[in-house]
Amino acid sequence: MAVVFLKPKRAKPFFYRHPWIYSGAVGRVEGDPEDGEVVEVRDSAGKFIAKGFYSPNSQIRVRLITWEPGEEVGESFFRERIRLAVELRSRVLRLDEQTNAYRVINSEGDHLAGLIVDKYGEFLVVQFLCSGVERRKEVIVGLLWELLSPKGIYERSDADVRAKEGLGVACGVLRGEAPPAEVRIEENGVVFAADIRHGQKTGFFFDQRDNRAIAATYARGKKVLDCFCYTGGFGIYAMKLGGAASLLGIDESERGIELARRNAVLNGLANVEFRVGNVFDELRDLRASGAKFQLVILDPPKFARAKAEVESAARGYKDINLLALQCLDPGGILVTCSCSQHVDDLLFFSILNSAAVDAGRAVQVIERCSQATDHPVTASCPETRYLKCFVCRAT
Repeated sequence: MAVVFLKPKRAKPFFYRHPWIYSGAVGRVEGDPEDGEVVEVRDSAGKFIAKGFYSPNSQIRVRLITWEPGEEVGESFFRERIRLAVELRSRVLRLDEQTNAYRVINSEGDHLAGLIVDKYGEFLVVQFLCSGVERRKEVIVGLLWELLSPKGIYERSDADVRAKEGLGVACGVLRGEAPPAEVRIEENGVVFAADIRHGQKTGFFFDQRDNRAIAATYARGKKVLDCFCYTGGFGIYAMKLGGAASLLGIDESERGIELARRNAVLNGLANVEFRVGNVFDELRDLRASGAKFQLVILDPPKFARAKAEVESAARGYKDINLLALQCLDPGGILVTCSCSQHVDDLLFFSILNSAAVDAGRAVQVIERCSQATDHPVTASCPETRYLKCFVCRAT
């Protein structure tokens, strides 16, 4: 087994089980490991730290997966990790009692670096996001088929991060039946049509499930504006579960808006409008027209994909929050989100405050939320907590 030696004074986070070793921490490599091969990692003095997947093309040079020197990373290793992930959802979280669709494996959050598995009814959608799991795809798919007995397993390995690993796009059926063009899912009594072949992420945003339910509790009798609504998740919850008076949803994705309109029909909703448009432009138009809402939801896509983009992302977040506050009635509720890992809570608070000051509004944060429970956070890797959702009252 090849050995990666770290530079002096760079090993401490990894003894504490942080899973990502960046290229700048690597001192030297003994051996000639292939892409995705398991390597040993040692400190500069030669003390064993962990084993991990080697990625010569990635800034994350090694993704650590076991701190046990004698543990073999083979079929039994993946079987146990997958079993533990399934047990969390089925026995601990009991998600099957509230939905037929959720995340089964959440990469580092389930100690399975680079592996995403989402359940959509009788189908599984998988993403292999690093060379280590890509190299073991056949074993992993076989175990998922055996342990979960789906009707079909569909691959959506089309995320941008694969390019950083030197991997191309891979989509298609891996086992069993091909999924239909639209899959019906249900969560908390709300029905959605999801496009798992071409939709964003794997077709739906499971990470906002809990936040959709929270936002709906503030919706009764209110005019709701759902920005970056995609297939309508927040807004449809607000109408069906929250008893909102009306809903306007905006997103630039034509396919997303088409599905949002269909989802409104599936749930028997009236007083609902979904509009294709650029949210920044649409918010400015709404402000200019004097339109007011009592509940505004902001769930934008990731504005910062790297640390170098944080400054421009902060400007974008401030702009949409400022515009949203200007369209919100006094005493109204703003639900504002960021899924940018590099924008932490403190910065997001600062952005929100700056937007509130410029809008001449006083903002109270009454709930602070994160990703849903099927997206667990690893204590040793705070970066696995990426989603921030603040429920605010603006006076």
